[in-house]
Amino acid sequence: MNSPRSIKQNAGPDTLPNFRNLGIMLRILLISNGLAILQAIMLANTWADVIQRMLEITMLLAPVLLTSLLLLWIAQPWLTRLPYWQGVSVTMTLVVALTLAIYELGGDLYSQDEVPKYYFTEARYALLSVTVCGILLLYFRLRAKMLTRALHEARLQVLRARIRPHFLFNTINAVLGIVRARPKQAETALEDMADLFRMAMTDARDLVPLHREIKLSKQYIALEQMRIGERLKVDWQIRDVPESALIPPLLLQPLLENAVYHGIEPLTQGGVIKVVLGYDDDGIRISVENPHVASTATKDRQNEGESLKVYEPADSTPQHILNKRRPNNKMALLNIRERLDLLFDAEASYQVENGDNYYRVEINLPYIKERPS
Repeated sequence: MNSPRSIKQNAGPDTLPNFRNLGIMLRILLISNGLAILQAIMLANTWADVIQRMLEITMLLAPVLLTSLLLLWIAQPWLTRLPYWQGVSVTMTLVVALTLAIYELGGDLYSQDEVPKYYFTEARYALLSVTVCGILLLYFRLRAKMLTRALHEARLQVLRARIRPHFLFNTINAVLGIVRARPKQAETALEDMADLFRMAMTDARDLVPLHREIKLSKQYIALEQMRIGERLKVDWQIRDVPESALIPPLLLQPLLENAVYHGIEPLTQGGVIKVVLGYDDDGIRISVENPHVASTATKDRQNEGESLKVYEPADSTPQHILNKRRPNNKMALLNIRERLDLLFDAEASYQVENGDNYYRVEINLPYIKERPS
C-alpha cells in the first residue's frame, strides 16, 4: 500500500523586490520619505520646527537613499540568485554600511557636537537604517504574498472553468452511448442531464455542501447505468458525515467517472464501485474503489514498486475504439489534486493505491462547516 501523500505546499518562494523596477523604486522613495516626515513630526516641538527637522533628516536620507538604490540596481542580478534571507542580510548590510560611510564623509555637516558621544550617533543612524530597510522589505514581502494569493484564486477560477466543460463532454458521451439503441431512454437521460448540469453550473463558490455533491454524483451514475446496464453497480457507504460539511465542487464525480471508464467498462462482467464517505477527528474522508484487472506489463511495473495512475486496456477492444469511448481522465484527476492544493494546502492529502485487482483513490479533507443561511 502506498503511503499517504500530503498535498504539497506550493506557495511562491519569498524573493527580494526587483530593484530595477520603476514602480518598486517609486514605492521605496515614497515610503522612505513618509517615514522621514513621521520622524520629523515626532522630534519637533512646534509646526515650524517640523520643517527644520525634515531638512536635517533629508540631508542624510537623500544621499543614502539614492546611493542605495543605485547599488541595488547594479547588484540586482546577483541578489536574485541568493536565498531570500541571505538576500535580506546583504541588503541590510549594504544600507547600514552606506549610511555610516556617508555620515563619516559628511563630517561637520552631520556631526555638530564637539564632545564625542561614544559612537551614539553612529549607532542611532545604523539602527534607523536597519529599521527603515526592514519596514520596506516587509512591505514588499506582504505585497508579494497578497499577489500570490490573488494568483492562486485566479488559478482556482481557471480550474473550475476547465473541469465543467470536461464534465459536460463526458456526460454527453454517456447519453450518446444509448441514443440510437434506446431513443426513449436517451430522451429521459437528456432531461436528467439538464437537471444535472443546472446543479453543476449554478454554484461558483469554492466549496459546496457534501450532500449536493453526492446528489450530483448519483445522477451521473444513473446516466452511466442507462448506458452500461447491470454491469455497473455502486455501493454507497456514507458513515456519519455531517450534512453541513463543505467540499470543493465536482470533486466526487470525476473520481466516479474514472472508475466507470477505466475500471468497470473494460470488464466484461462489470463490477461494483465502492464509495466510502466518512468523518472522524482528522476530517472528511472520501474513498472511491473500483475493480481493475491490470495487463501483464502493468503488473510487472507494479511489482517493481512504481506508482501507477493510468490504466491499460484489459479487454481485446481495438485501441482506437477505446480511445474514442473512454476519454482520458488524467486531466480531471490532476485538476482535483491542484484544486486541493490551492484550497487546503498541506491540510489535505491525496492517496492512490493500485492493487492486483482494484484501484482506490482516497482523499482526506479538513472539516469545514457550512454556515447557516
